[in-house]
Amino acid sequence: MIRVLVIDDEQTARDRLRQMLSAIPDLEMVGEAADGEQAIARIMELRPDLIFLDIQMPGCSGLEVAACLPQPRPRIIFCTAFDQYAVDAFELHAVDYLLKPVNRVRLARAVEQVREMAQPDADAGLERVMGAVRGTCTRFLARSSDRYRVVPQHEVVYFSSDMGLTRVHTASRHYVLDPTLNDIEGRLNPSLFFRISRAAIVNLDSVAEVLPLTGGIAEVVLKDGVRLEVSRRRVRELLQRLGGGDSTAGPPEP
Repeated sequence: MIRVLVIDDEQTARDRLRQMLSAIPDLEMVGEAADGEQAIARIMELRPDLIFLDIQMPGCSGLEVAACLPQPRPRIIFCTAFDQYAVDAFELHAVDYLLKPVNRVRLARAVEQVREMAQPDADAGLERVMGAVRGTCTRFLARSSDRYRVVPQHEVVYFSSDMGLTRVHTASRHYVLDPTLNDIEGRLNPSLFFRISRAAIVNLDSVAEVLPLTGGIAEVVLKDGVRLEVSRRRVRELLQRLGGGDSTAGPPEP
């Protein structure tokens, strides 16, 4: 039995898809969601095997929802009314997609493909999709107590990882993220964010100073006063990215 969650901001689209899925054997509808925040909460609560995920949603797109999911992810079939997403980013036999209005025959074929697909193949397909849209993740779904909040990219001061928890820090507070720091790094625009160490990624616009320290390492001072260590092998590139040259940095570690 495949446990299914339907995510779409339009009630009529959810109703239509739910009705068509009811005619496919061995599927169990476990729930639905109407936006990105609700989607993440429902996925974490219900742990579905398969999600039908609308791409164009207010607040947080389906691609951003997918980027926020921790491993292991459920299988994902994206839904879209605009076929350029399919043409430009999606590879059939990896991560599937459905064009709206959804066709019953095409829906059944997509579900059958999910049944036949090995999990590593599905994960690799999703990674290729996310790689195709690298740098377009402009919002992050973060946890605060028992709720999820959309954090716009422009509010992010830095990301950190400590004791197995990934956090996004804004000027006023921090939130917990489900993906790892490595996952987050892969979704960011490298012209705006830079990983200064294993434990931190900074918004380059939030950096006020870079202070060289003994041993070739350095410290960044952010505009809110937070100080973070920069690993030795990343100092030179950070200075170059900030336009500050590299005269204070030693050679990178091999």
